[in-house]
Amino acid sequence: MHDPLTDGYPEPTLTVLRQQRSAPCPLCTIGRTALFHQDPRREYRRCDSCSLVFVPSRYFLPPEAEKACYDQHQNFPTDHRYRHFLNRLAQPLIEVLSPGARGLDFGCGPGPTLSLMLAEAGYPTVIYDPFYEPDPEVWQQQYDFVTASEVVEHLHHPFLELQHLWSVLEPGGWLGIMTKRVLSQSAFANWHYKNDPTHVAFFSDDTFSWLAVQWSAELRLVGQDVVLLQKPR
Repeated sequence: MHDPLTDGYPEPTLTVLRQQRSAPCPLCTIGRTALFHQDPRREYRRCDSCSLVFVPSRYFLPPEAEKACYDQHQNFPTDHRYRHFLNRLAQPLIEVLSPGARGLDFGCGPGPTLSLMLAEAGYPTVIYDPFYEPDPEVWQQQYDFVTASEVVEHLHHPFLELQHLWSVLEPGGWLGIMTKRVLSQSAFANWHYKNDPTHVAFFSDDTFSWLAVQWSAELRLVGQDVVLLQKPR
């Protein structure tokens, strides 16, 4: 069949192009994916099964370049504006937690703050970050809640990584996620959120609904960027 996008390429190059254009979904792994948006730096594909919009792996930054981006973040526990921002996740989570609930903050970054806020409210919280706090001991425990604030958009293998977080939750526990959500293809084209080179996975309401079905979880969409998922008891 005539394909203007591949006509004229030698066969080895055609093979690479076909693989690139059929990049598997890193969340559900089974859906068909199609080009959703393209800019001069990267392409973004959307899965027709779970609705994840993602950047194919060939555009991922190497770990040292990714960490260099995170090193530039200026987020500290003493910053009241940063605390106000994180409270968008902390407050609705606290409202569903039992007194003294214990948690894990995944992807705390170079200036752990959400964990301190939760501990100050009476919810002791340990931290893990693959670059800044890579403590494997945290995975040997179970938690009443797990938080991931401005994290899931960075995940290279979102199903495996989210499943790992889900696995350390106690029955009845809560996974709290904060990430900006995809609204539409036209809005995505002008969305500043996609321009961060470390952002490679973009979730929508439909994507979180898909996750909730896979996990038989209760789903709560809070505002425009907070999601709570409760593990079945």
